[in-house]
Amino acid sequence: MIADLHRADEISGTGLDSMPEDVVRSGRPMILRGVARDWPFVRAALQSDLAAAAYLDRFYNGRPVNAVIAPAEEQGRFFYRPNSKQMNFKTSAQHLSELLNALLQTKGAGSPPAIAMQAVSAPDCLPGLETENPNIFVPAGTHARVWIGNAVTVAPHFDVADNFACVIAGRRRFLLFPPEQTANLYPGPMDVTPANVPISMVSMAEPDFERFPRYREALAAALVAELAPGDAIYIPYLWWHGVESLGSFNVLMNYWWHRDARAAGHPHVAFLHLAYSLFRGMPPEQRESWRALYDHYVFQTGGDPTEALAPAHRYEGRAMTPERLAMLKAALRDLLAE
Repeated sequence: MIADLHRADEISGTGLDSMPEDVVRSGRPMILRGVARDWPFVRAALQSDLAAAAYLDRFYNGRPVNAVIAPAEEQGRFFYRPNSKQMNFKTSAQHLSELLNALLQTKGAGSPPAIAMQAVSAPDCLPGLETENPNIFVPAGTHARVWIGNAVTVAPHFDVADNFACVIAGRRRFLLFPPEQTANLYPGPMDVTPANVPISMVSMAEPDFERFPRYREALAAALVAELAPGDAIYIPYLWWHGVESLGSFNVLMNYWWHRDARAAGHPHVAFLHLAYSLFRGMPPEQRESWRALYDHYVFQTGGDPTEALAPAHRYEGRAMTPERLAMLKAALRDLLAE
């Protein structure tokens, strides 16, 4: 199935000194081949998995990291348990050095448990790692997060931010879908999720087209990207992406940032949950009426809603200060708890 999918566009990273502006403006994923091959971390990984683990462990300051472990029978897929909103994995705080050793020891095992350390903050847990491996392709002040594990699969999900991900060790396959394919991906529950956003309920390895027939349409619009050490991929805001780690030892560093400062930190998923709760019981004709209002004011499908108004009649909205944002988040928590 993967062989039949469209390949993501790619450019050579050789000689680039910044993120090409047309890549970001395109609003589509882009592979940057070899863009991080000269990083010391990548050079260590190209020597051996042991060298990569030793290089990373040199920066570790002992702070606990978030570890996710699933039993061998889950075959590396982090997901829900059958007929339940419970997860098929356990999450706990662990010592990174010990988990690195565990990963190396389970290499070659027939059916090892799935082990992953997810979104390890480089400045908090690995001080100095970013200094030795500077990333000139993300905005200044954008910090790295490190993802380490064996052969695991993360279901398609989206990020409420732009994402730049660099493969350090092993190989990774990304399956990417544009936001307009959301309905065809059959997103799961919003109230209980693996990582705060809904995930596609369709298996990437064995899609059940009888149960999820529109997934064929999603695949027709999908892009696939396979990355080796030193390769990177830019994933735009709200693009769905599933990730497969293809080897027994894999490391990735990613960077999230917001191009719209006003959107940074806003509780987007909570708003989505709230809107779903408010509108799902409404008669269809009333929902359509609200759609017209939202299209006009929020999504501005007809252009600037204030363009024809006199300046004195225009509504600019209030500035979203940290204090007002905190109040809004508290109000959302109260509403969603009902």
